[in-house]
Amino acid sequence: MITRFITEVTTRFNPFSARAKSARLFLSFLPPDARANGMSITTQLLPRTSTEPSSLHVKFKDGKEMKLNCEEMGIKSVVEEVDRHSRILQKQADLNDS
Repeated sequence: MITRFITEVTTRFNPFSARAKSARLFLSFLPPDARANGMSITTQLLPRTSTEPSSLHVKFKDGKEMKLNCEEMGIKSVVEEVDRHSRILQKQADLNDS
């Protein structure tokens, strides 16, 4: 997963819910030094009895925001969506560097 262009990640999920698996896995895919490289990561853990759906918000360097529904999307779909935009930003950066 290309995380170089992500500036902010915000998640809300019930850690005991099976439907929050995508949000938990997405956080585990972030590199350990992400915060040191300028990425803001905010995680709100909901109580075990919460019925609120899991959510994932990702902001990119170009200002684009993605609000992903982790309850209906698997981790592959979430990573594909984030990587799709990251690859566009990667191409733009490569063209500007040339």
